[in-house]
Amino acid sequence: MQVKYLGHASFLIKTKDARVVTDPYDPKMTGLKFPKIEADVVTISHHHADHDKADLVSGTPLTLDWPGEYEKSGVRIFGFKSFHDRSQGSERGENILFKFEAENISLLHCGDMGVVPNQELLDEIGDIDILMVPVGGFYTIGPEDAVEVVKKIEPSIVIPMHYNDPALDQKTFGKLSTLADFLKKFGIEKAELADQLTIKNEELGEEIKIVPMKKAV
Repeated sequence: MQVKYLGHASFLIKTKDARVVTDPYDPKMTGLKFPKIEADVVTISHHHADHDKADLVSGTPLTLDWPGEYEKSGVRIFGFKSFHDRSQGSERGENILFKFEAENISLLHCGDMGVVPNQELLDEIGDIDILMVPVGGFYTIGPEDAVEVVKKIEPSIVIPMHYNDPALDQKTFGKLSTLADFLKKFGIEKAELADQLTIKNEELGEEIKIVPMKKAV
């Protein structure tokens, strides 16, 4: 399995038989160029413009924007209802956590999760190998809550997302915490950004590894 970071909360997850894109974003809103990409599946955690531009993904993908259980091209997908804020969605609405299972690896993309999941939801989600978690705060959970989520889920790999990148439109995203703010919680003063993550099930370790990623061109 291969994972590439497309920027903000968007990733390309590539398996032997499928290409999945999460939360494609509007370049006009974010200030980031969205790469030309084709997919078999597109997941939309919620309908805000920095997460739901499925029309920018080419091909004829299955587009998922609702909780439930799905399968396509060897990838099992589970959508779990959560909230974009701490007030049961009264401020920013609902958010969907998407779990992907393929090649004996499980990934959880948290979208714009605004509150730490309770144990009941975590039990429903089950074991996770790779966690894609927002860390910027303001619109989502911030660095401290993200650390709590990591400790509760105990994945092998954590990929931080949705933080303040200098390339983002600062009028909209300037209040977000940075990647460095999150990494410091784990005692990481400086980390090299991975171009991509290529992983097999047998390579997953018991110790949690933080893997910040470079935006794909």
